[in-house]
Amino acid sequence: MTNHHHDSHYDEDLDLFDEARTERFAKVRSGGRRKPPPPPPKKKRRAVLWIGMVVVLALIAVGGYYGYKQLTGIGGYDDFTGQGTEDVVIQVKGGDTTGDIGATLTDAGVVASSRAFVAASESNAKVRGVQPGYYVMKKKSSGAAAVRQIVNPKAQVGQFEIKGGAQLESITQPNGAVVDGIIAMLAKASCAQLNGKSTCVPPEQLAQVAASGDLSKLGVPEWAVPDASKAEPKRRLEGLIVPGVYDVRPGSTPDELMTQVVTASAEQLQAWNMPTIADNTGYTPYQILTMASLLEKEAITKDFGKVSRVTYNRLKIGMRLQYDSTINYVLDRPEIHTSDKDRDAVGPYNTYGNTGLPPTPISSPGGEALTKAANPEPGEWLYFVKCEKDGTTCFAVDSAGHEANKARAQANGAS
Repeated sequence: MTNHHHDSHYDEDLDLFDEARTERFAKVRSGGRRKPPPPPPKKKRRAVLWIGMVVVLALIAVGGYYGYKQLTGIGGYDDFTGQGTEDVVIQVKGGDTTGDIGATLTDAGVVASSRAFVAASESNAKVRGVQPGYYVMKKKSSGAAAVRQIVNPKAQVGQFEIKGGAQLESITQPNGAVVDGIIAMLAKASCAQLNGKSTCVPPEQLAQVAASGDLSKLGVPEWAVPDASKAEPKRRLEGLIVPGVYDVRPGSTPDELMTQVVTASAEQLQAWNMPTIADNTGYTPYQILTMASLLEKEAITKDFGKVSRVTYNRLKIGMRLQYDSTINYVLDRPEIHTSDKDRDAVGPYNTYGNTGLPPTPISSPGGEALTKAANPEPGEWLYFVKCEKDGTTCFAVDSAGHEANKARAQANGAS
């Protein structure tokens, strides 16, 4: 009995030893790591996958609905009744959908909900023709009333157009008629009637900002600031407000109005590749701007490239430009023949008396003028004169050819 009892203990010890050894070998084989847990049953994995897909689809649906809501302006369909109360100015931006305009009107308190405006717009196709800009609307209007207000041509305010060759100051014609300069145009664009009060800013206040405002804060491009700051105060912004359609917000201060215009112009100059357009010309960007302003005054568009070449050729040999436009600029009058008295007047803009370019641009230069100022047509011309009634210019390489062109101009009644 005793022997049997002893054997059973011995067997147990052996079994324990085998188990420990097996476990140790298993550990060695697996790098000391425990075995990974068995994978979950397939059913459970499938359920997790389904839940994941449902969540993703739900997110897509919510995103899609939100996007649709933004485009169509669908929201709570609240609506005010009546024609509205006090006046408010709102802005429609480029690329705005009807839903976007509805959202702007809701934020401004014009309509109770974007949907009210969108629903009312469905029966008025003119809403799709609403242009970017500022509009006078009435707060607490019904959707239908807001639609009627915004499509009324009188609702749009603060818009004006500058043409190539325009000047900051107004020009007086020989018959006494006055052609508005950029400052006068901006003063008129500042006008709207808001709740019985005029928002007009007098031109004198705008001229004061142009003459003394901080050029960088007004939005003048960095490359133009050093030259513009050296100019006679009232001429600092000349040439830096380029042609185009401008939108300003009535109710703005003189500083804000001028900043809105100069900033928009700086963006347009950048779109026309300023200042890099001047690279490889031998001139600074500000000088190219000045040359382009001369082209606007001296020629019609088709002749810009040749007049640009005359300018380059004369500057290269130190020959005076002798452009009447620079003399008329200081006199605030249109392109007319100058007298000996005018040409003898001493001043930095007198290109009969001085060599080189005038100290600033003399007008508002457009994209075509800038392109030709930086890329003149090849040629040897040194002279030009308007020789046709439509403004066409005749060019000559010497004074004999120029005299012949002047005779032709007279015969055509162009001089």
